[in-house]
Amino acid sequence: MKRTLKYVAGAAVTAAVAGMATMSYAAPHDTAGRAPHSATVTAAAPAAAPAAAAAAKHAPTPRIVQPGERVTGAPGFELWLTPEGKHWTTPDMPEGQFRSVVDGNVDLSSPGVSVQSEGTPERVHLSGLYYGGKGTASSVELRTAAGTLQGELIELPGRPGWGVWYAVAEPVPNDGSWSFVSKVTVRNTKGKVYASISLR
Repeated sequence: MKRTLKYVAGAAVTAAVAGMATMSYAAPHDTAGRAPHSATVTAAAPAAAPAAAAAAKHAPTPRIVQPGERVTGAPGFELWLTPEGKHWTTPDMPEGQFRSVVDGNVDLSSPGVSVQSEGTPERVHLSGLYYGGKGTASSVELRTAAGTLQGELIELPGRPGWGVWYAVAEPVPNDGSWSFVSKVTVRNTKGKVYASISLR
């Protein structure tokens, strides 16, 4: 069984059953325009100053890609960025899909994360936007039905204020849950939360 999940605005979730399920998530914003699950927090156990400085100096940063440069997340799954947003293909949709960052549905001034998930019997490809956080994004962690995963980050040159995360997971037997992903957290180079979304 193939499972395809696509983006929709706000906290709306759409499900279509015709051999595939379609769902999507985006961090909701409160009346002040802030995403409630995207607050910056301090690390639970502060490290010694020299060690923290060394860790920050060597913390990974997103892979910088040129507009239109294609990144293969898994066979049949490709991602590329343009100044207008995220583009991606799947084995079922080789013509490509698009998520805009300039259509007014993404507030780049507030921390946020989106989630898209497409699957085949062999793998689940997960990806989404991250944007609006403080500092430089460094890592992404996902809590999924297949366990905790570490993903990859890509951005365009020039610190655009947004980027794309992606990861690949093994499919799991259907447990009746509507959500394969339960949480996505992007951290900055200081280990603080850049942006986060909880889905259940």
